[in-house]
Amino acid sequence: MARFLMATMLVAAAMTSGAAPANAAAQCAARADIIKALGDKFHESEAGRGLINPNVVLEIFVSDQGSWTVLASDIKGQSCILSVGEGWDSPTITAAMPGA
Repeated sequence: MARFLMATMLVAAAMTSGAAPANAAAQCAARADIIKALGDKFHESEAGRGLINPNVVLEIFVSDQGSWTVLASDIKGQSCILSVGEGWDSPTITAAMPGA
């Protein structure tokens, strides 16, 4: 819960800097600002992405310490934080390995 509040505060700070329109939801801001904040505050970088529809991409950011953030980013450069958490684990994919 504390991590979600911290992430929401990051977005709020980005919005007050004029990076996002005033009517945007509290957890949304310009993608570039959110990504910069995730890197600066949580040392998170993109671990993967997938297409939700032709206009929206789901992005997952993780840190070596195990924190993670899920964003939905649109084609206009706006991102919204969908979820945050701790304890991310990236197991090795064994299905492609011989004998798996």
